[in-house]
Amino acid sequence: MTTGERHSATGGTHATAPTALLAMGPGIAEQLFGARQRARLTALVDTDPALVAHRLTDPTPEVARALAGAELLITCWGAPPLTADVLAAAPRLRAVVHAAGSVKHHITPACWERGIQVTSAAGANAVPVAEYALAAILLAGKNVLPAAHRYRELRAPHDWRAELTGHGNYRHAVGIVGASRIGRRVIELLRPFDLDVLLFDPYVDGEAAARLGAEKAGLAELCARSRIVSVHAPELPATRHLIGAAQLAAMADGATLINTSRGSLIDGDALLPELVSGRLNAVLDVTEPEVPPAGSPLYDLPNVLLTPHVAGSLGEEIHRLADFALDEVARYASGLPFADPVTPQDLARSA
Repeated sequence: MTTGERHSATGGTHATAPTALLAMGPGIAEQLFGARQRARLTALVDTDPALVAHRLTDPTPEVARALAGAELLITCWGAPPLTADVLAAAPRLRAVVHAAGSVKHHITPACWERGIQVTSAAGANAVPVAEYALAAILLAGKNVLPAAHRYRELRAPHDWRAELTGHGNYRHAVGIVGASRIGRRVIELLRPFDLDVLLFDPYVDGEAAARLGAEKAGLAELCARSRIVSVHAPELPATRHLIGAAQLAAMADGATLINTSRGSLIDGDALLPELVSGRLNAVLDVTEPEVPPAGSPLYDLPNVLLTPHVAGSLGEEIHRLADFALDEVARYASGLPFADPVTPQDLARSA
């Protein structure tokens, strides 16, 4: 096989490797592609890994030339929108491989009208989020946050078994709000544990929930029965403040709310009094606004674990996204369909 040839889906070869352009925010490509990923990238496609398009409207001459010849765009966080004008400057573009989760920020209706294929590493990005949620669920079951704070205050022997009566990870209910990729993964990770899993998702019936390993429940019932509620629904107009005053009031004293989805899914004004009073605990990786004001009580409350949106891929985990994206690039270069395609219908119900 000559340089640049690739096997097709039927066993033949393409004359040349697909031409690709990287399009993402400043500094992202350097984090995404380690030496191994860069070597694989240049083996799969014809691209300059040092040329990264941060904007596609009014691009530099180098980016304009690369865009005009690109058959494939490889995108990640901070990818510029693919508007009709951008697509007009990319006549050979056939596919977009997104090495991150949601494509809503850069895939426009013009892409679907053009028939461009799209794939996303959302499944790969679900892995660390689900792992974070699992860790939070198990720690919440042991009432770790309040216990750690009390221990810091007491600094002396104490009857912890008596104080923590009713806690522990055995036969308590965990409520999963949303059978998203992440929600499903959390349910899967919970299988080895002796916990009862409830699921709220209007698109999942009782039989489907049972197959996942959960019991279908209404949102009010889930909040009332669950010692821990973990939110994994997409950010949509219909899900804004999905967890509001009524749902929070239904949660039992000492219950824990975990949010690794989007801050807008929880009514922060309704949640804050519940946390300040100490009635509920929370693990919040996302808030609305994304960074709470400097004077917010969330930073100091002993019953709140506040983290700066770190549940998703970071550090070495980002290379998982690159590896998944390169697997999809390899499929495309071989004439195979994407393993995880994105469709317009998917976006109506996803983040």
